[in-house]
Amino acid sequence: MNELADLLPGFASHWIDTQAGKIFARSHGAGPAVILLHGFGETHAAWRMIAPKLAERFTVVVMDLRGYGWSAAPASEKGEAYTKREMADDVVKVMEALGHVQFALAGHDRGARVGLRLALDHPGRLTRLALINIAPVDDDFGGADLWRLGRARFLATEAPRPEELLALDPAEFLNDALKDSTKAKSLDVFGAQALAHYHAAFNDPARIHAFCEDFRAGAGVDKEAILADKTAGKKLLVPTRIIYGGATFPDGAALESAWKEWGVDDACGLDSGLYAMEEAPEATLQALESFL
Repeated sequence: MNELADLLPGFASHWIDTQAGKIFARSHGAGPAVILLHGFGETHAAWRMIAPKLAERFTVVVMDLRGYGWSAAPASEKGEAYTKREMADDVVKVMEALGHVQFALAGHDRGARVGLRLALDHPGRLTRLALINIAPVDDDFGGADLWRLGRARFLATEAPRPEELLALDPAEFLNDALKDSTKAKSLDVFGAQALAHYHAAFNDPARIHAFCEDFRAGAGVDKEAILADKTAGKKLLVPTRIIYGGATFPDGAALESAWKEWGVDDACGLDSGLYAMEEAPEATLQALESFL
């Protein structure tokens, strides 16, 4: 990975000890703190077109979720080490280590799931929360993005079958997952340098297992926790903005209605697919800046 291009020049690098092992993060800027969390198939490099601009006004931290990028990939069975509660605790540990007890959070896809869990469990930690391209419970929106949910269900099936199939050609799986999730159905929006980062972090049996464990947790204990919160009538107490790509959630009104059940009435749609930060960076930046 040492030969990969530095996509965030000027950002300091940190290796922070957590219960998962060392979590990799980078930071830059001055002002109120905000942490940016990436989605599936990506690393902190997903924020390369957003983070430098935000750092002009904020202290920006980007990190690799456990199992992704340069962060530790702890051993796990049945998703136990990759619950969103565990991953949210990593975020708290990273931010505390960098001197931030309270902070804003913007999360995309898997990172948004982590942010949602953190906000529900520890609302006092967050000043603001932006969630990019998730529904409160994905199954409610199966018709909106069947290919993505199909892959998620595949990754969540019992080990070791998904790991064995994915290991046959991890590059092809990743390319297909990234490409199919974009509005244009193209890898061009990612660029060669970022794709090199994503491929380097994907081509490792321990990380392939980690990705699957992430989705196993998502389909099991994470979903059970969210449904329990919903049944209990729990609301998001943190000021929250929902940002979604129209190609990923074509029924934006239904998505916005679902989030209102959680007390969120601030949502904006973008002309993009799942990877809004790379497909529509200027619009995503504007949506974040005007909120944060």
